[in-house]
Amino acid sequence: MRDRRRAEAQGRLGETAAAWWLRLKGWRILDRRVRTSVGEVDLVAKRGNLIAFVEVKRRATAADLDFAIDERRLARVAAAAELLMPRYAGPQDDIRIDVILIAPGRALRHIENAWIG
Repeated sequence: MRDRRRAEAQGRLGETAAAWWLRLKGWRILDRRVRTSVGEVDLVAKRGNLIAFVEVKRRATAADLDFAIDERRLARVAAAAELLMPRYAGPQDDIRIDVILIAPGRALRHIENAWIG
């Protein structure tokens, strides 16, 4: 239980870092930790007419990031994003699924359009 709480706290720190990084890049954070019946989206961000549903993964080492995201996880984020689109996106908006990977001592890595389903 204690390890789970620690992981949860580290995940929240990663999401906060990712949100600040996106803001510095000109994104507006519309929402955080949005839950649906099929999964959760860590961040919903907007820049211009682009809405990004962002999965954030923080790991203890850069090597662990290689295994942090897979097709199954991305499919779950995409399914959640599909349910959330009417709430955040208008007809003029483009939509994509992004991933932000974070490890201590490493530059944050932003993978744009990570899911092409």
